[in-house]
Amino acid sequence: MKLASLTLAAALIGGAAIAAEVGPKDVSFDEYGAVATSLTGMPGDPEAGAVIMATKSKGNCVACHEITALSDAPFQGNVGPMLDGAGDRWSPEELRGLLVNPKKMFEGTVMPAFYRIDGFNRPGDGYTGKAAKGELTPLLSAQEVEDVVAFLSTLKDD
Repeated sequence: MKLASLTLAAALIGGAAIAAEVGPKDVSFDEYGAVATSLTGMPGDPEAGAVIMATKSKGNCVACHEITALSDAPFQGNVGPMLDGAGDRWSPEELRGLLVNPKKMFEGTVMPAFYRIDGFNRPGDGYTGKAAKGELTPLLSAQEVEDVVAFLSTLKDD
C-alpha cells in the first residue's frame, strides 16, 4: 500500500513538472493573434471560468459583455460584443489570444489584456499618487485564463 501511494505521488509530481506553465512574456501568438498552446498544459474548468467572468475582482467580463448564461450576474454591459455563441464564433486558440492580449487580434480594442505584464503606459505618481511599483502581475493566472476559455467554448448558438 505504501509503495502504491509513493508511486502515485511520484507520478503526480512528475506530471505537474511536464505541464509547465507558460509565463506572460513567453506566450506565442500566431499572425492573427491566436494562442495555440495551452498556458498550463491542462484543460480549463468551465464552471470556474463562469465564476471568474462574473466576479468583479477577477475577470469581470460582464462589466462590458452581455452573457445570457450568466444572467444572474448584475449590470451586464454592452461595450463589447454579446458573448452568446462565442464558442461557435471563435476557436479555443482565438479565445485564449483574446484573453491574453486582445490587441494582437483587434488593434483598437479597449478590452484589457488579462495575461500581460509589460508594455503598458503607466501614469506616474504625479498623476495618481499611487503608481504601481515594480513588476506588474497579470490580471488572471494562466489557469484562470484556461478556465475562462473552457467556459466561453461552451457558449454555442442553438
